[in-house]
Amino acid sequence: MQLQGKVALVTGAASGIGKEIADALAAAGAAVAIADINLAAAQAVAEDLKLKGCQAMAVDFDVTDEAAVEQGTQRVVDTFGSVDILVSNAGIQVVNPIDQFAYADWKRVMAIHVDGAFLTTKAALKHMYKDDRGGIVIYTGSVHSHLASPLKAAYVTAKHGLLGLARVLAKEGAPHNVRSHVVCPGFVRTPLVEKQIPEQAEELGISEDEVIKKVMLGNTVDGEFTTLQDVAQTVLFLSTFPTAAFTGQSFVVSHGWYMH
Repeated sequence: MQLQGKVALVTGAASGIGKEIADALAAAGAAVAIADINLAAAQAVAEDLKLKGCQAMAVDFDVTDEAAVEQGTQRVVDTFGSVDILVSNAGIQVVNPIDQFAYADWKRVMAIHVDGAFLTTKAALKHMYKDDRGGIVIYTGSVHSHLASPLKAAYVTAKHGLLGLARVLAKEGAPHNVRSHVVCPGFVRTPLVEKQIPEQAEELGISEDEVIKKVMLGNTVDGEFTTLQDVAQTVLFLSTFPTAAFTGQSFVVSHGWYMH
């Protein structure tokens, strides 16, 4: 129970990577706020955690709405007393070549990934900075925080941007005992990735099997998808690490796809 007495707020936590992270933090003793735009799904996750004896609550959370983020974060503080760990995880994907990329889609991807990370960070820092109590902010980046792939201009740009935000926060937050990290998964077989397989097959003119073997897993050392557990255990490690030794750093969790 390494996180006993700590409060974690995880965005995009009703499914996929966010849900697995919330489960791991709750199992380690943290009180966890399941923040998601799908409130019904968030409530189901929170109820499941409560049945396991964990402290959990669901929060209706549109990460692109400043007022909603401020109000949702305050609700967590009012309920659990603080925010010690923020995992900014909400995200979407739109696949298209740049010359055909709709500006509305570009703005939506940037709003959820970059604006959402900024707004949730700003809201959490109000509580983390108070009396220099400190905290940990973890962004869900991607291998695409370091690499580029065709058809993903907005996503790659957004995920690169999270590195910059985390690095500035590492410097600004240090006097207040706040540290930051970016966890950068390779392809994880979530609904987000499942949706991309036929899309990429159509765009690239190859079979879905070739998308998986060549595009998604071709550069891994073992031909394996990154698992939800791989990512969640990395977040747990960073959430429980005792010093600021790793602040401002990104951690690539990709079965050898990208090494830096």
